[in-house]
Amino acid sequence: MTATTGAARSAHPERPGRSDGVCSEFTVFTRIKPGEADALREDLATLSDAADDERVHAAVRQIGTLHDARHVIFDNDTRFMFASVFDGSWDTYIDDFAQTVVGARFDKVFSHSEGFPGVTDPGVKDWFVAHQAPAGVFVSAYPELTVQQIFKDQRVDDAFQDVLDTPEFRAALNNPANAELVATPAFQKLLAEASA
Repeated sequence: MTATTGAARSAHPERPGRSDGVCSEFTVFTRIKPGEADALREDLATLSDAADDERVHAAVRQIGTLHDARHVIFDNDTRFMFASVFDGSWDTYIDDFAQTVVGARFDKVFSHSEGFPGVTDPGVKDWFVAHQAPAGVFVSAYPELTVQQIFKDQRVDDAFQDVLDTPEFRAALNNPANAELVATPAFQKLLAEASA
């Protein structure tokens, strides 16, 4: 997803959270149900163990807008925080999670929070809004890059690095017929960036 300038206002109500370029932050603070902090901790450990799970990474790639996420238990095991950074609209972000394997994991983790209706419940967005606290300051290191652009940049870089490592590329660099191209500032910059 990419942000558009001059786009029509969303049909959805204004949502809390700060943005920097195409990136937005989402931070939710909840009360943990009495006596359920250890169960929540176990569910988070399972979630953490599954961080390399192909299905989770595939779901995150399918959602395609999540930069990062973190879960924290605090205040003597009485409160829980979920925070993430995403691209695009808040409503789409919540909807996308409900439609993947990540939604089931969200249900499991947030089931330990007081009043959580379930990620597919029609009232879940109102629940999140009621528990969301916008950051005082939010800064992205790459405010104009969506997750999809970062994925593409990584694929292009991987392919370019593969080309750089071939004997054919080295031969082309040393070929006198290419000397004029190789000497251009743009090509020299490309080589410098590739070797950095």
